[in-house]
Amino acid sequence: MKRITTFAAAGMLAASGAAHAIGGDLASLPVPLELQVGTGDNGFGMEPDEFQMQTGQAYRMTIQAVGWHECNWEAPSFFKNAWIRKIEAGNMEIKVAYLYELEMDMDGEVEVFFVPIRPGTYQFGCRGLEDRGMTGTFIVE
Repeated sequence: MKRITTFAAAGMLAASGAAHAIGGDLASLPVPLELQVGTGDNGFGMEPDEFQMQTGQAYRMTIQAVGWHECNWEAPSFFKNAWIRKIEAGNMEIKVAYLYELEMDMDGEVEVFFVPIRPGTYQFGCRGLEDRGMTGTFIVE
């Protein structure tokens, strides 16, 4: 009986609104976000360089490489604290548990569908090019 009571209490706590899920579906109605990598006259910019997000909200981030520099885009701390639903590139849909890095050449586009699960401030950027301005911040509340 004690085990059933514990499960019931945990269920009521989970249902109390800790997440912002729509009807319990963390993948529904993703908010679109767009990031361009390789902007500016020198091709070392990112626009925008800051994103505000909420835990429990689904997002669809389109990352577009527009410059002429190769970029190994990564956000390791952020993706350790987010649920990745899928990645779409070209005509492919990729299901992964963790995103380590997106390697982008001159141009291309990828969509990452995810839900942030832990508040915090997380850095993203092109590995090795941070000092040239290829960085940004995810702020999750």
